[in-house]
This record gives sequence, structure tokens and C-alpha cells, in this order.
Amino acid sequence: KSLVQRNSMPPTQEHLSISLQLMDLQDHTKGLLLALSSSIFIGASFIIKKKGLKKAGSLGVRAGGGGYGYLREPLWWTGMITMIVGEVANFAAYAFAPAILVTPLGALSIIVSAGLAHVVLGERLHLLGMLGCLLCMVGSLVIVLHAPDETQLQSVHQVWALAFQPGFTAYVMTVLFASLALAIYAGPLYGQTQILVYIGICSMVGSLSVMSCKALGIALKLTFMGHNQLLYPETSYCALVVVVCVVIQMNYLNKALDIFNTAMVSPIYYVFFTCATIVASGILFQDFQRQSSGAVVTELCGFVTILSGVFLLHATKDFDPSSLHLWKTDKDGQHLACVDEESMVVSSSAKSRTISCGEVSRH
Repeated sequence: KSLVQRNSMPPTQEHLSISLQLMDLQDHTKGLLLALSSSIFIGASFIIKKKGLKKAGSLGVRAGGGGYGYLREPLWWTGMITMIVGEVANFAAYAFAPAILVTPLGALSIIVSAGLAHVVLGERLHLLGMLGCLLCMVGSLVIVLHAPDETQLQSVHQVWALAFQPGFTAYVMTVLFASLALAIYAGPLYGQTQILVYIGICSMVGSLSVMSCKALGIALKLTFMGHNQLLYPETSYCALVVVVCVVIQMNYLNKALDIFNTAMVSPIYYVFFTCATIVASGILFQDFQRQSSGAVVTELCGFVTILSGVFLLHATKDFDPSSLHLWKTDKDGQHLACVDEESMVVSSSAKSRTISCGEVSRH
């Protein structure tokens, strides 16, 4: 009898291991689907809110100038509700998948935003922009395929204990000091001309909101599994941090959207927000310590690919292929005529001046 029991134990342990692996796979799939849906809603919300801000700005003081007339604009609230739906999906995704998987997938919201900006706002998306979108998709796929396993936490107390580690405490103090410096000193002086002022505040504060969302999501997930975490004060603290951080993010994101082009705000915000979140998650949950060096390098390559796509979208946002001029020149290299009928610049070794194609042909 004891021999039979000993022989039956390994299969039981094996079945338990397989069950846990299947649960992890299901959680990853849920997190992935929630992250994808979140990107769609958030990408669309940028366009809807931009339309609302422009409409409200035409009737009063713009948000970039300190006005809050957009709060009476239904179109802005439509965009806000759309963003809330996306953020709820994003929040739920953090409960099932690690932040290093969920956050980089936000690049897909840039693709949605760029596509809708092309159709709705008339902000042109050309071939190089499409290439940037493709790079974002490839980088996202690489990260999805090599994302680390989720940290298995049994209570919100464990998350709270991790938050008070010296490393993460130092990170929080750095974020608070830098955000206050940008808001109090840099904002009034450079906020209207330097996009990184308001985006920097959104990104750093946003990384703290993601960590709090992660903790709150874990608490709710455990509660639904029968381990009530709502009775603990740490859960309420996490919820309070989420609310405060989101309010700060929305305030400064509205300022950035009102002052700068959507095609600039969306990718730059994504890059800085993602970098800050990955750093915060790496410090708090120690994601990279559970992976091999090869997996970490592959993830970093995927992230760099996404950054390249985002940079290409941003750097070429005003590029116009039709502005490439075809010239006819003489043997000395002097420009004589151009193919199109637009105004061109004719230059020589001695001087340069702006004249039309008709004038070139007459000369």
C-alpha cells in the first residue's frame, strides 16, 4: 500500500504543476487582451479630448492658459469617459500580468491615436509614420513573447512591505521632488514652450499610479478568490494614491494636449511613462531577477524597437513627401528648373534666393 502511495505522489505533483502553469497562461492571456483593449480606448480618447479642448478653447480661456472651460464641454467628457474605460481595462490587466508586459503594449495606443488623428484631425500619417507603427507592433510582439512570469503575492501586506524597501522609497522621494520642481519652478517659465515639463510630471507620477494600481488589482483579485483584502487599511491607501496620481496626471496631460500637437504629446508621453514604469516595477517587484540574461536582453531589444518606432512617428510627423524637389541642373551644378510648380529655393556657390519655378525657367 505504501508503495502504491509513493508511486502515486509524483503524478499528483506533476498535475499540480501543470495546473499552475495553465492558470499562469490564462492570467497572461487575460492581461494581454485587457491591455490591447485598453490601448484602443486610450488611443481614441486622445483624439476625442483634443477635439473637445479645441472647441472649448474657441469659446473661452484655453486649458494651456489655465482655463477650465473644457469641463463644460460634452465632447471632452466623452473623451474622458473613453479614457476611463481604457484605464479600467489597463488597471485590470495589471492584476493578471506583470507591468513589464502591460505597459509597453501602450505603444498600440499610439498607432490608434495616429490613425484617428490622420482621419479626424487631419494630421497626416505618411509612409514613414506607417513604418513607425510597424516597429511599435514588432517590438510589442517581442515583449509579449518574452515577458516574465507574474509575481505570486498572497496579500496586500506583501505589496506594502515591498513598497517600503529602501530602493523603492528612494525612487518615490525622487519622483516627488522632481515633480514639485517641474510644477512650481519649470512650469511657469518653460511650460508653454518645452513639452517635457508637463509630460515629465505625468510620466513620473504615472509610474506611481501604475504601482498602486498593481497593488490594488492584486487586492481585488485575491478578494474575488475568497481572500478578502478590502478589510486591510493598506488597500484603502493604495486606492487613495491611485486617485491622487490620476488627478495630477489628467491636469498636466490636459495642459500638454492643449499647448502641443497630439502627434507630439502621445509618443513622448508613452516613452517617458513606459521608461518610468519599467524602472519602478523593476525596483518594486524585481521583475528582471526572475529572468535569464538572454530574456532580459531580448525584452530590452523589443523595447528599443518600440522606442525607435515612436521616435520615427515623432521625428517625421511634419515630413511631406511632396516637398522633395526634382531639379534640372547644368554642368556647373546650377539649379535651372524644377519639375513641380511650387516655390523652390535656387542656390549656387555664391548666393541663394527663393524664386518660383516660372522664374527659374525664364532665367
